[in-house]
Amino acid sequence: MELYEQIGPIVLVILDNASYHKRQDIIDKIAQSLPNIHFCFLPAYSPDLNLIELVWHSCKEFIAHRLFESVSQLQEILNKLLNKGELVINWNRNIQNKGNKVIAN
Repeated sequence: MELYEQIGPIVLVILDNASYHKRQDIIDKIAQSLPNIHFCFLPAYSPDLNLIELVWHSCKEFIAHRLFESVSQLQEILNKLLNKGELVINWNRNIQNKGNKVIAN
């Protein structure tokens, strides 16, 4: 309880293993100045645990094999899909990642 009163609630940030997420100097700086922030890194090659992979997969599937007249038209479609809730995601879809096939459940 004392720790909670000192630093506030613990915030858990879940990240994939991209190299720019793991810069030790940045992690050390955050740990020093924001002790309530904790990082949890997903296992390598685990798109089934990273839900954004399923969102991107569904989005790419929607726009694949379509012809856009301009970049702004593509931006408009992506805005509708991602920001206005028009993207339909099949949460049991198979995801391919570097040869490893997994099912996101």
